[in-house]
Amino acid sequence: MSDSDDLDLDGGDAPESGGASKKRGGGLGNLLPSILKFVAIGLGALIFIVTVSVITYNIMNKGGKAQTVVSDPLSPYVGRRPEYAMYTMLGSIQTRTRDFPNSYSVSVEMVIGYDLNDQAASSELIGRTIELQDFVRRYFAGKTAAELAPDREEELKADIREMLNTRFLDTARARIILFRRLDVMEAF
Repeated sequence: MSDSDDLDLDGGDAPESGGASKKRGGGLGNLLPSILKFVAIGLGALIFIVTVSVITYNIMNKGGKAQTVVSDPLSPYVGRRPEYAMYTMLGSIQTRTRDFPNSYSVSVEMVIGYDLNDQAASSELIGRTIELQDFVRRYFAGKTAAELAPDREEELKADIREMLNTRFLDTARARIILFRRLDVMEAF
């Protein structure tokens, strides 16, 4: 006889002891391991799908960082630009730069854009015309010719707008600064 016959692992033709028959487990006892196996497979699949989705989403969004799209201003898909009321009563202002040995002559015509329906801003700008002209004259007199170069024009506009909004204007807010003319010429 072999070792497996002695153990009777199958529960086959073993002699009955005590005359009672063995009852085989059925129903829920055999069904429970199968249910647990399918639940574990389902949870594993769900975790895998969520993980892959999160990784894919982060790769597509460059790690969740906000994307800034710089668009071409000539593109037909650029959004509508805001409209501003323009204050044009400053006129032409002439001054000299602060360059020491050779000063340059500066001639500027500046326009201040403000909110379209802001009547208080319109009144404040009109009431301060002389002060605005003096501010513009002093501002350009305090710059050198190198600081007034054409490639630094956007810096100048931002600086003027900031100075007007923080130090000069009370209720009005300058939204945009435009130059009709900004000429820097060497004085003879």
